[in-house]
Amino acid sequence: MANLAVITGVSRGLGASLAKLLLESGIDVIGISRRDNKQLTTLAAENNQFYKHFSCDLSNIPELEKTITTIHDEIKALHEEQEIEVIYLLNNAGVVNPIHQAHHIKSEELINHVTINTIAPMVLTGQFLKQQEKHGIPVIVANVSSGAAERAIYGWSAYCSTKASLNMYSKTVALEQEQLGTENKIIAFSPGIMDTQMQNEIRSSSKEQFAEVETFKDYKTNDSLRNTDIVAGVLIDIITDEDVKNGKIYYVNNYIG
Repeated sequence: MANLAVITGVSRGLGASLAKLLLESGIDVIGISRRDNKQLTTLAAENNQFYKHFSCDLSNIPELEKTITTIHDEIKALHEEQEIEVIYLLNNAGVVNPIHQAHHIKSEELINHVTINTIAPMVLTGQFLKQQEKHGIPVIVANVSSGAAERAIYGWSAYCSTKASLNMYSKTVALEQEQLGTENKIIAFSPGIMDTQMQNEIRSSSKEQFAEVETFKDYKTNDSLRNTDIVAGVLIDIITDEDVKNGKIYYVNNYIG
C-alpha cells in the first residue's frame, strides 16, 4: 500500500516544501510546474520514494489536459505495481500579478491570472474526481487559497477575486461529493504570509499599484514572514488527518501563532 501526492507549483516556495516533507514522510510525489526541482529527485532517492516531475504551463489549458492524461497513465501503472490507498491533489500554484488598479489591468494579463489561479485548479480537481470513478482511489483535494479571498485589497482585484472563487468552488464540489456518497474530500487552505518569491513581487509594487506595499515591506523587515516548511507541515497534518472536514476552509493562523 502507498499514498501519492500530486502537487502544482512544485519548483519552489510552498510547493517545494510540501513535496520535500511528503517524500520524507514516506509519501510518493508527482510534481507539476514549468521548471523542475532537482533537489526533490535527490531527496526521493535518499528516502526510497517515487518522484516524477511533469513540465507544464498552467496558463495553457490544452497543455494541462494532456499532462493530466499522462499523469493518470503513470498513476495507473503505480497502482498496479503497489496499491495506492489515497491520492492527495494539492493545487498550490498561483500568481499575484497583475497588481494594479482594475482599470489599468490589461485583458491578456487578467486572462492569464484567472487561468492559473482558478481555472487550472478547477480542471485538475474535476479530472481527478472523474478518474476516481474509474480506479476507485479516494482523492483528497487541497486548494491553496489566501486571506485575500475574504478581504478587499487595493490593487489586488484579480487576486482577491480568484482566491474567493476558489474557496466557493471548494465548498461546492465538496457538497457534491458528499451528496454523491463518495470518499473524496475537498478543502481550501489559507497559508498566511510566507517568505516566498510572491512576496518579493508584492514588495516591488509601487504605492500607486498597491496601497499596502509598505506594510508588506515591513513584514520582511520585521521577520514576520513564515518559513514555507512550517506552513507545509500544517497543511500535511490537516490532509493526512482522518477527520479532515470536507468543504472546510482551513486557516494556518488557527494552528500556529
